Amino acid sequence: MNLKGRSFLTLKDYTPEEIAYLIDLAAELKEKKKQGITGNHLKGKNIALIFEKPSTRTRSAFTVGCVDEGGHPEYLGKEDIQLGHKESVEDTARVLGRMYDGIEFRGFTQETVEKLAKYSGVPVWNGLTDTYHPTQILADFLTLKEHFGKLKGLKLVYAGDGRNNMANSLMIGSSKMGIDFTILAPKALWPGQKLVDLCQTYAKVSKSRITLADSPDAAEGADAIYTDVWCSMGEEEKAAERIKLLKPYQVNHQLLARTNKEDTIVLHCLPAVKGNEITEEVFERFSDVIFDQAENRMHTIKAVMVATLGNM
Repeated sequence: MNLKGRSFLTLKDYTPEEIAYLIDLAAELKEKKKQGITGNHLKGKNIALIFEKPSTRTRSAFTVGCVDEGGHPEYLGKEDIQLGHKESVEDTARVLGRMYDGIEFRGFTQETVEKLAKYSGVPVWNGLTDTYHPTQILADFLTLKEHFGKLKGLKLVYAGDGRNNMANSLMIGSSKMGIDFTILAPKALWPGQKLVDLCQTYAKVSKSRITLADSPDAAEGADAIYTDVWCSMGEEEKAAERIKLLKPYQVNHQLLARTNKEDTIVLHCLPAVKGNEITEEVFERFSDVIFDQAENRMHTIKAVMVATLGNM
């Protein structure tokens, strides 16, 4: 499958077949790395890593993934370049596009990453914005496939802030890949109707279901329960309000019991605030799968870079 030259800004831009290809490529690259085999798909490629927001997994995944394939990653923090301050995003994009072969962006607005893609002339990869987090979804889906052997027909329940970038992106990815997806959240934190309607159109094609619920009873039958921090970066002042609103949706033994299944797993995109969105006990019980999920950020991000920029 030829994805050469494509940017990776949101899963809305990718077909189910293309998403499946990236997941399978990641699995292949992961197996090779376990055998001590790295590649040279990115040999001679220079990658700009722009970070407005700090990161552990995203920065490490892009850096290691790039080096594994023979490329050179260059970290550009918000104090290192003029992006959007002394220089417009458009002009920064045109400069970086003449010096680098690919650009990763992790920051606040989706508009910024879209401008970088429009004006740079090179593949741009979304490492996280306030609206979407598509590279995380690939890691999540690789983890689910490793655990269950499939994606289509699984039931995934997301418990927490139902209108953040993780809920948005999981809904898009699940509806495209045939996963029955439930957002379990108070109605005040449900996703925007426009995105729900779009995902319903994807779900009709994949024959999956999208459900919005505010009762923990919706966890029944879940193959996996997913959660994320209750306050995203930049929302710290809302912490007290969010904790009060979301406490009934904490991933704990009581919520797991509502699945009525013995083999339900728990996923978390990290970092975790244990005692808020998930109890320490449940986190540790599922820590192996959660840290598989974290490791899979690197394999899936490597797959995105190789597929869109690599010498294949």
